[in-house]
Amino acid sequence: MLKIEVNGKTVQAGQGETILQALTRHGIKVPTLCHLPGLAPSGACRMCVVEVDGLPSLIPSCSYPVADGMRISTNSRQVLQARKTIVELLLSNHPQDCLYCGRGGDCDLQRLARQHGVRQRVFSGERIRREKDMSSPAIVRDPEKCILCGKCVRVCEEVQDVSAIDFIQRGAKAFIGTAYDQGLNVSSCINCGQCVLVCPTAALAERSYVDDVLRALNAPGKYVVVQHAPAVSVSIAEEFDYKPGTDMDGKMTAALRRVGFRKVFDTSFTADLTIMEEGSELVKRATTGGVLPMFTSCSPGWIKLVEQFYPEFMPNLSTCKSPQQMLGALVKTFFAQREKIDPADIVSVSVMPCTAKKFEAGRPEMGRGRLSDVDYVLTTRELAELFRTVGVDPAALEPETPDTPFGERSSAGKLFGASGGVMEAAVRSAYFLITGTEMKEYTIQELRGMKGSKELRVKAGKFELGAAVVSGLGPARRLMEEIKGGRKDLHFIEVMTCPGGCINGGGQPRRADTESVKARMNALHHIDKDAPLRVSHKNAQVKRLYDEFLGAPLGRKSHELLHTRYTKRDVLR
Repeated sequence: MLKIEVNGKTVQAGQGETILQALTRHGIKVPTLCHLPGLAPSGACRMCVVEVDGLPSLIPSCSYPVADGMRISTNSRQVLQARKTIVELLLSNHPQDCLYCGRGGDCDLQRLARQHGVRQRVFSGERIRREKDMSSPAIVRDPEKCILCGKCVRVCEEVQDVSAIDFIQRGAKAFIGTAYDQGLNVSSCINCGQCVLVCPTAALAERSYVDDVLRALNAPGKYVVVQHAPAVSVSIAEEFDYKPGTDMDGKMTAALRRVGFRKVFDTSFTADLTIMEEGSELVKRATTGGVLPMFTSCSPGWIKLVEQFYPEFMPNLSTCKSPQQMLGALVKTFFAQREKIDPADIVSVSVMPCTAKKFEAGRPEMGRGRLSDVDYVLTTRELAELFRTVGVDPAALEPETPDTPFGERSSAGKLFGASGGVMEAAVRSAYFLITGTEMKEYTIQELRGMKGSKELRVKAGKFELGAAVVSGLGPARRLMEEIKGGRKDLHFIEVMTCPGGCINGGGQPRRADTESVKARMNALHHIDKDAPLRVSHKNAQVKRLYDEFLGAPLGRKSHELLHTRYTKRDVLR
């Protein structure tokens, strides 16, 4: 270990660490705007400058390595003035609409201006005028609020391996845009929202449907129902200043009722249903010479990636709709018939950790005629906004349970929120479907954790299942290239678009570090560990749904409502 002096105190630093890494580990906060942990430093924003004895100028702490005996000042007069000037320059041509900006009170630039005592516009630059891009059903771009930190570009290219956006032009004319500066809707964007998650200002945001949902709740004659995804209950607490991983499932259900939703359903129920359909589809493909490996189809960003970049593998996609779309379809058929409600009068809302779910809900494949399976999708952040707008505090409420018939779930369905969860749930039920017996141990440790790629071999009777789990589209593309190159030992592949899975989706609370995401994942695993029902095929309400309405898995009715087909999409390259 190396010894360095920071603000007059001696601390230890690791060999090869940057100054920022060492300072962060010791709880010494240094502001940044462009830094992304886990990626090589870019040093673009210069907010993290520090003063080092013996060096002629301030240095960016994110990219400068520590050295033994180094004496560092993070808060000298020169350092603080430099940071303040950087903020003043960034504000010189930034829109002054903080009072009604969607990120007001949650903006990194605004926070740094407050911290550094910037109280007026010091520099007057020529305002950059660029039109807002509203073309995407999932993501809105406002280039006038971009500070060119480059985080969105790096996440899209280095993490997701999509490269839908990049720097265009140079110098004072530089801006971030898509190929040929067209709308996101005709770019290679897969709507994952990881760019939104890291954007420090309101240059990138999800397309909000909060006002639309409020109008529906107040519309006479409308029957408004809501479903919530497995990952939402273990992440929304962060929006109300609770520690990461706090499960607010029951309190959130109670809050949704207070908002005015007539029924509150749990998407984990149709996660169980997905396992029944997808597991049956896998067994059928494996035993009848079907197309293998079979890819999961729960993640709409992944589906769009296959459509755009790997159309030759579209037959490998499971035909199952996602749990969100399955529940939406059942609400406007089975539930509408049971409650004697005209499906046209039902407004189906879902709360998801994902921005791509907004895109998925609007796909022409997801509905029947003019009726969409799901009408509006809110992210976790939008749900918190909805609660604040109507004055509902989930923490103050007593927990309540979701409504039947879509309220009972197994913990296997809840695991869908984390990378490896779909596979773990599927293996538990596929083993039973193949052998007729239960697994001795349901927990599959090899499929858990934050690693981008995980693999497993499972022996079920005479059949050996080769399974792979990838999260983040960088690892997904690398696995796809292996399969294109001739790899043939895999039968079933789970892909989640976002690193770590839905717990780290583009619609989740911002500024979550790796430990926060791990806490959300651990919360889901803890729920599974203590659950009385841990396999999808034992969900009594799912069995009842098949008996009363669907028939059997992969039957005519289930194919009509719960399955779909995707088509190749052309993108502007």
